[in-house]
Amino acid sequence: MKLFFRSIALLITLILVGCGGKEKKKDEGFSVERQKSPTEQSQVPIATETSKASERIDLNNKGVGPITSLTLDDEIDEALAKTGEEIYNQMCLACHRVGKKFIGPAPNNILERRSPEWVMNMILNPEVMVAEDPLAKELMQEFNGAPMANQGLTEDQARAVLEFFRTLK
Repeated sequence: MKLFFRSIALLITLILVGCGGKEKKKDEGFSVERQKSPTEQSQVPIATETSKASERIDLNNKGVGPITSLTLDDEIDEALAKTGEEIYNQMCLACHRVGKKFIGPAPNNILERRSPEWVMNMILNPEVMVAEDPLAKELMQEFNGAPMANQGLTEDQARAVLEFFRTLK
């Protein structure tokens, strides 16, 4: 019986989280715009005041976690990408959809916006990333405060998912 009530509560929570993402229309009338100080402006790399964290390009940030350096081959490892696709479909598809915003950001073209190290650290270490990485914090705010769940993937599994992301355009 407890399992039934917990399942219902989880279902309701997922429905409420999934209902977000609607764009708020700008109200006509009074508004106040504040200019950023030079210190605030220099803290956000390659950004504009109106850019969303999911659209911002930051290839220098490696994130917080075990991956400090990662070199990708020029050629995509098809076998590794296939393994990554299977892991993605099993572990990530609940929150991420290719080509569209869902509970989390779309993974296509992610390596044009983030460093491979940042992506790997976000997969492997999402709790610490959201707590310590400014970009991960902004992404969580953009996606209705829904933190990324730690799926407990190994480095090899996360690397396979990253290889799959390389195939998405």
